Amino acid sequence: MRYVLSLDQGTTSSRAILFDRLGRACATAQKEFAQHYPQPGWVEHDPQELWSTQVGVMAEALQRAGAGSGDVAAVGVANQRETTLLWDRATGRPVGNAIVWQDRRTADTCTALRERGLEAAFHQKTGLRLDPYFSGTKLAWLLEHTPGARPRAERGELAFGTVDTWLTYKLTGGRLHITDPGNASRTLLYNLHTGAWDNELLGALNIPPGVLPEIRSSSEVYGHVAQGLPAEGAPIASLVGDQQAATMGQLCLRPGMAKNTYGTGCFLLMHTGQSPALSKNKLLTTVAWRRQGVTDYALEGSVFVAGAAIQWLRDGLKLVRTAADIEPLAASVPDTAGVYFVPALTGLGAPHWDPGARGALFGLTRGATDAHLARAALEGVAFQVADVLRAMESDAGIPIPELRVDGGASANNLLLQIQADLLQRPVVRPKVLETTALGAAYLAGLAVGFWSSCDDLSEHAQIDRTFEPHIASEQAEERVAGWQRAVERAKEWA
Repeated sequence: MRYVLSLDQGTTSSRAILFDRLGRACATAQKEFAQHYPQPGWVEHDPQELWSTQVGVMAEALQRAGAGSGDVAAVGVANQRETTLLWDRATGRPVGNAIVWQDRRTADTCTALRERGLEAAFHQKTGLRLDPYFSGTKLAWLLEHTPGARPRAERGELAFGTVDTWLTYKLTGGRLHITDPGNASRTLLYNLHTGAWDNELLGALNIPPGVLPEIRSSSEVYGHVAQGLPAEGAPIASLVGDQQAATMGQLCLRPGMAKNTYGTGCFLLMHTGQSPALSKNKLLTTVAWRRQGVTDYALEGSVFVAGAAIQWLRDGLKLVRTAADIEPLAASVPDTAGVYFVPALTGLGAPHWDPGARGALFGLTRGATDAHLARAALEGVAFQVADVLRAMESDAGIPIPELRVDGGASANNLLLQIQADLLQRPVVRPKVLETTALGAAYLAGLAVGFWSSCDDLSEHAQIDRTFEPHIASEQAEERVAGWQRAVERAKEWA
């Protein structure tokens, strides 16, 4: 068998990638699906479209590789994490659209839980914050607002799942209703300390336990692709949330190893070992993966605006024609001439968690140009990542020796050099940037012996470039002090 087939089900598209034994992407297919915005702050997906696009790209990737079912050693699934679905167990028919992780409709529910004094209990048990981001309040909303859903759920007729659960259900013809601990740990319903669904938290949200999937490990053979589907008969052998998958794809396998994904926002995850470390600095504690009976944990920090800041310079200010034009423009000046850009266009994420913060420019003079603004935007992204990394080291008590990076903006060499300068440590970019799909493939391949061990994986890892710090630590500290002054002024603006 030549390949592991990775299904990467993201927020805007479904992808399928075939990886060979050297971890190389041999065939890729991708298809976007519709985003639905029924009300301000609401974001939905059609579950049937998630499935149809995913099964379509499976077939397309196999065709491009000239491969059949017999060439696929295993199938791995990576997914957008907190997106919430509810469907009929008997028919597989969704009761409505999926509520996407970005959706904010349950903000009042989170406020009510805080007013009941439950925030400490949720944080202590789940490692999360009471925020509409997570799946539990979304599920409670579906049960409350879908006609007939609650009594049907209490009778055991409905099934809840995040996207990994939905795809596995469909891939197996309705035979499996499962998730992994990493996805479960993003629901507000999973107890990090017991490794199981928590009855007290279910009660607080009025969720009947019968709707929940069985929690299996992140890397094992759960079942096989149903007859009549692409790759029929292939073992389904990994379920993993997209950011956890990228952490595995970057081979962050030991405490202190960390990766950052530069996308619309940033997701920084640090491996913390085999016991959960609760954050004192407003970070999230999450399961990274469970494999061979051992659970690995991570700290996570989310930056809301990263690539989105570059998009704003392009589309809002018309500063450049393409996002790629930012790098040469920013590189045309040696520094920002004292300009700081706080890209809090939708508030500030970790470690600040200030939804009232707003984007701000500081230090403008008549000498400031478009190039200084472009460079300040790149620095603004890098400063936010540095904030999260310092908070992680403080929480975990473990130094991070280097930062491994991926995502679209990691192609920007100047951004990564600025990042290395501010962190005062190396920033490492791999040759294979499809780390989310690669991580799901690694976990599936390990489960079936396609790769023998994590050491086997490390032999195939290839570095594209390592960015070393080029400025003195005193200069980096001076820049960070200026950034912190700017952030404090941007907070609580709205």
